[in-house]
Amino acid sequence: MLLELRAVAVAYGKVSAVRDISLEVPDGRIVTIIGSNGAGKTTTLRAISGLTRVREGEIHFAGERIDNLAPDRIVARGIAHVPEGRRIFPDLTVEENLRTGAFLRREREAVQRDLEAVYDRFPLLLERRTQLAKTMSGGEQQMLAIGRALMTRPKLLLMDEPSMGLAPKIVEEIARIIGEINAQGVPVILVEQNAELALELADYAYVLETGSLALEGPADELHDNEHVRAAYLGI
Repeated sequence: MLLELRAVAVAYGKVSAVRDISLEVPDGRIVTIIGSNGAGKTTTLRAISGLTRVREGEIHFAGERIDNLAPDRIVARGIAHVPEGRRIFPDLTVEENLRTGAFLRREREAVQRDLEAVYDRFPLLLERRTQLAKTMSGGEQQMLAIGRALMTRPKLLLMDEPSMGLAPKIVEEIARIIGEINAQGVPVILVEQNAELALELADYAYVLETGSLALEGPADELHDNEHVRAAYLGI
């Protein structure tokens, strides 16, 4: 198993955010975590990437325990995080933002090849490589955030609300890109309030409710689950 969370709990001060979360991500798959606002989805991703301290439980990646590692060490192990709200550097150019994704890498020729591969995937970024990131649209910034994550050469990609605030046509494009990245061998954990989109993309799904795991199963089965349909799909 590529990634395992074992009875993970996270709290902010005395307030419990998630508790007893156990989940698995096999190599090569898309796993989604759905749930309402405040359910603990983002906290779970932040725990995996080392941005939030795990109070109880363990996180293992590629056979190594990582919940005691600093975020940069987790990135070095191969986990890249595309955060909610994109979090690009607004006053840097497109290319400067992309190169920040390779800040831990020293092999210049390989970094340049990866930069060219990102530009091949996102021709718009090549066209705007000298443009300041803050002048781009939300969809363009999302592409930039994904490209920056790919510059780390991830073994696992964490994506937090990639469709948030985007027009339907752009959401379709982002969904296509996620599918392509996965088809090229990169497993994905997708946190998404658009449950319809998430369940269409994913192989397996977890449902979080008020910080606890409520349901799990193959994504197509959860799509047909009466509770999921009523609570998250509006059916």
